[in-house]
Amino acid sequence: MGKLEGRIAIVTGAGQGVGQGIALALAKAGVAVAVTGRTAAKLDTTCGLIARAGGQALAISCNVNSADDIRRAVEGTVGAFGGIDIVVNNAQEVPLGPLLAVTDDAFERGFSSGPLASFRMMKACYPHLKARGGGTIFNFASSAGIRWDMSNYGAYAAVKQAIRALTRAAAAEWGPDGIRVLTIAPHALSPGLKGWIDARPEEAAAFFKTIPLRRIGDCETDIGHAIVALCGTDLGYLTGATIPLDGGQANFD
Repeated sequence: MGKLEGRIAIVTGAGQGVGQGIALALAKAGVAVAVTGRTAAKLDTTCGLIARAGGQALAISCNVNSADDIRRAVEGTVGAFGGIDIVVNNAQEVPLGPLLAVTDDAFERGFSSGPLASFRMMKACYPHLKARGGGTIFNFASSAGIRWDMSNYGAYAAVKQAIRALTRAAAAEWGPDGIRVLTIAPHALSPGLKGWIDARPEEAAAFFKTIPLRRIGDCETDIGHAIVALCGTDLGYLTGATIPLDGGQANFD
């Protein structure tokens, strides 16, 4: 406890999976965490885990497709804790499948919940980060954007690559304010990944063989702990980058 004592975070999609793991890791490092998501019961579970670990958390209902929900979540976080230092844009719906099978609606939801939601959250949090002398924003991409074979991943990749572009722009524009912006591309055993493994076991098995460390990351210890480290002063000169937390599988060079 205490590595990031006194800091305040807002984490979207924190009711399960990667978002929950990050919220737990941040709370155990001394961060007060606003846990946001669409399902109240899942948020309560995450808050309970944080409380049992001795951390501080607040559940805030938020559908990232809604600009009003994002605004209310930011206002609720600032009202409860007094500011924001860390922003984790984790929640997102992703359009999967071959291009001819992806509907316009699914494609639009991918952009609404992905780059547009990240864009809105970053802008809503910006004045609060600036007021506290800076902070760190984490957006989420995927190695799907640089796959050797884009079949069945084109729409998904388009959404994730747009997020990487927003990260680069925000890092450049807000760096003078002390705000660092990073893209994380994780492999972790989230419900979404588990669903993909169950649905496409042969493809998943072949894919996992391409991971040099030969395992899927843990949501808290592999992804969450990395986020904690990236928030610290030791890595304070790093911004605008895409960081693959994927056991060495992807090549973002």
